[in-house]
Amino acid sequence: MAFGNTNEPYVAEKDSIIVEFGKSGKIILIVDNKEDFERLKKMNINQIVQELDLKLNEETGELTVVEIKNKSGSKEIVRVREDGMETEVYVGGIKVIVDESSGNTKVRVETGNKKKTDPSFRSYFNVDLGINNYLDSDGQFPTSDQPYAVKGWGSWNLGLNWMASQKISKGFYWDFGMGVQWYNFKFENRDFQAIKGDNEIDFLERTDVNGFKSKISASYLTAQTLLKLDFGKMNDNGKRGLRLAAGPYVGYRLGGTSKFAYRELDGSGRKTEKQSTGIYLNNLRYGLRGEIGVGSFTFFSTYDLNTFFQNGKGPELNPISFGIVF
Repeated sequence: MAFGNTNEPYVAEKDSIIVEFGKSGKIILIVDNKEDFERLKKMNINQIVQELDLKLNEETGELTVVEIKNKSGSKEIVRVREDGMETEVYVGGIKVIVDESSGNTKVRVETGNKKKTDPSFRSYFNVDLGINNYLDSDGQFPTSDQPYAVKGWGSWNLGLNWMASQKISKGFYWDFGMGVQWYNFKFENRDFQAIKGDNEIDFLERTDVNGFKSKISASYLTAQTLLKLDFGKMNDNGKRGLRLAAGPYVGYRLGGTSKFAYRELDGSGRKTEKQSTGIYLNNLRYGLRGEIGVGSFTFFSTYDLNTFFQNGKGPELNPISFGIVF
């Protein structure tokens, strides 16, 4: 039974025992049955607490005070949680917070949905959208005098990922899953065409036509795993905290083509040539992925530890990507 009291003393309408403790502590027990009342009078406070079977959650510090069941079988539980000078009382969808940390006691009442719990396991779907480039053997981005130098706009990366997340501890997760990634490397020198040579990939300068788009694309089936730290959930701040994640990935190539779009020198309409250049691409790719998130935004970066082309079949280039996770 819960009640509010102003300046008037509480008067029990039925047989009752009132236990007072400290300066203002009070437990009021009301019974309707005379035999129960006589038995109750003979019990000490420790017996009363044991009879009530109050449950303390050692991890959260929450104390279950009353559990009410209605005829439909559903339950409403009254819980009390003490954290230093702050006390929280949960009754159904209402939370009463009493803050005695300052000189004046503050009482705040919050209503709405019950507090959402962080599931121990969940699955989800996300989309990567970013841009690509690659680093040469000196760890530098290829300069524009190289035929395979890429331009940022148009060298896009798209990934569709099916993921699962296992909670290890509060704010610490292990994420893993599979997905499909598409990589496009759009050449800055659009007059060069990537073609399949006899023993390696060649970059042919097309002086016979007016080229306006040239690129290499590849797709991969990829498995990845990440260890994630969510400082917002660690500090009970929801999505307002910083999120960090890192882990390895491995992918198997599904396809690889080169595309060259051009117009004839006499001004003909647009024409396109495609070639299968996958024969010179590494079938297996592996690397590291990192993520950083704030609020609703998550940024990612990937770096392939192996080269894009097979050894001796093309320039030594390690793909790198940057983008946003949706």
